[in-house]
Amino acid sequence: MAISTDPYRFLTDPDALDLLREHGSPLYVYDETMLRQQAQRALAFPNPFGLTVRYAMKACPNGAILRILAGEGLHVDASSGWEARRAMAAGVAPNRIMLTAQQLADDVAQLFEKGVRFNACSLHQLASFGRLFPGASVGVRVNPGLGSGHSNRTNVGGPSASFGIWHEHLPQILQIADEHDLDIQLLHSHIGSGSDPDVWQRCAHMTLQIAERLESVTTISLGGGFKVARMAEETPTNLSLAGGPIQQELRAFAERHGRELHLEIEPGTYLAANVGALLTTIVDVVDTGDEGYQFLKIDSGMTEILRPSMYGSQHPITLISQHDGADIRMQEYLVVGHCCESGDVLTPAPDNPEGLLTRSLQSARIGDGLLIGSSGAYCAAMSAKNYNSFPEAAEILRRTTGEFALIRQRQAPESVYANEIMPDNLS
Repeated sequence: MAISTDPYRFLTDPDALDLLREHGSPLYVYDETMLRQQAQRALAFPNPFGLTVRYAMKACPNGAILRILAGEGLHVDASSGWEARRAMAAGVAPNRIMLTAQQLADDVAQLFEKGVRFNACSLHQLASFGRLFPGASVGVRVNPGLGSGHSNRTNVGGPSASFGIWHEHLPQILQIADEHDLDIQLLHSHIGSGSDPDVWQRCAHMTLQIAERLESVTTISLGGGFKVARMAEETPTNLSLAGGPIQQELRAFAERHGRELHLEIEPGTYLAANVGALLTTIVDVVDTGDEGYQFLKIDSGMTEILRPSMYGSQHPITLISQHDGADIRMQEYLVVGHCCESGDVLTPAPDNPEGLLTRSLQSARIGDGLLIGSSGAYCAAMSAKNYNSFPEAAEILRRTTGEFALIRQRQAPESVYANEIMPDNLS
């Protein structure tokens, strides 16, 4: 029997072991029921004049996930032209996709003509779009001057962030819009992932102040970044409480300016994080002596879950014994990945990828399973893919019926190097 402190764990030990035996390891597993529940919670966000919930698909772009959320009524926020095309391939209608990207897509004209909406994230993007489509409707992403995130690296607002048009450049926005007769209907801001709700509300207020000067704006998007609780001791954002003051602000704005602004939010982590788990297998147990550490080496790591190495992010970890007569005593371990890379550590200190923090786990043996919880967002989507030539892991969806369906095959090892070309006369 596993000993778990994961409050969001949805897989039983027998199910986890069966999946590992049938599909191999490592393996992502997602829960459809929980995903649909999260979608409905997001759709209940307080709003006085209408709401659109856009899924930030970069969190987990698997086509099955996209189709489920689209079926629940969500739209999509794409962070590249490639993501927009991927969403369309999954069946998402182009007019329900917003392209908000750091790089202007090479095929932005083709995407816009198909119906994909465009959100300019720089003055250059806005001017380029205006030259292509004078007189068109467009959105602009503005950096309101303040940001927040669960770490400095996830803060995408304020003077240290390149995301969006700096709020003091509003005159240039108006000038470009006038030059190309652009109709700026959407004003968008996003301040960071895992942001503090109070700071998020302050930034919303600042964004509305900018909307006062953009008289054509009919929709305000306040981004996502809502805090989720991956660990038992963490507290998630309560969307109803966070949205209450925003609802009041929108009503007050309407009274002052006669504009009833439609509200958009774009959660990613909030929808996907806790609906996914990563199943792995312990391949080695080593130590560095009495004054050192005990290490569990697994057949996964930054090739599937990069967040701990990048951000010092914390994920619940549970041992699943595959041995009879398992030792249930608890021991302190560091969990490390299979990459030949010193940074491939899954148990860093909180928000400090260079620090280490042991986990108290059931006594482990080679061959035991290890379940890494809350791995639904920014794990399969954001990884050191094919580092050390490891192939991509498979993905499984637990349907609402309880059945398990394969939604991505494990990558064939040969495809890792299939696009390489050998010039003649190499030896």
